[in-house]
Amino acid sequence: MENSAVKEILERQVVAVAKAVEDKIDEEIAALDRLDSDDLEALRERRLQQMKKIAEKRSRWVALGHGEYSEIPNEKDFFSVVKASERVICHFYRENWPCKVMDKHLAILAKQHIETRFVKINAEKSLYLSEKLRIVVLPTLALVKNAKVEDYVVGFDELGGTDEFSTEELEERLAKAEVITYEGESSRNPFKSKAPSRSVRQSSYSSDSD
Repeated sequence: MENSAVKEILERQVVAVAKAVEDKIDEEIAALDRLDSDDLEALRERRLQQMKKIAEKRSRWVALGHGEYSEIPNEKDFFSVVKASERVICHFYRENWPCKVMDKHLAILAKQHIETRFVKINAEKSLYLSEKLRIVVLPTLALVKNAKVEDYVVGFDELGGTDEFSTEELEERLAKAEVITYEGESSRNPFKSKAPSRSVRQSSYSSDSD
């Protein structure tokens, strides 16, 4: 008896949802029916203009080096890069395992987020810049918006403290800082379980190890 009552409630809920969706579709169809040819032409023109602007923006980004994960050869170029692009993620690295792990994820994200410039710079060859931005732990990501460093991702502490974090976890952290645009399934489930993973020692900038 109890099961049949639950079943009846569920059926009513399904019917109610279906009715709401059907009503919404009917509203949209009715709105389209009310449009005359001039309205439709205006909508089409507006859509074309939007698509044109998006294409122009993408072309400008590609011309600036967006869509690739590239290395900045010197400190002077860092300033040129952050002035040219609205949003920049710069990886301060050295030749060690943790930085190579970060490289792997950033190379993937650079292709997925053409709206942001992804670059890396060797911290040991950029002493002035590293000191100015107070880079101590490597890897460190400087998150730049409108030519200003707004945030940092320092080591792997915010990524579970291990080198086995996923690209999606890094992606969520960058989206939180608003240096990329992202609406992912994982961001709606921040408490998802994680498999056990080994910890990794991140290198201090001043250390000679690794």
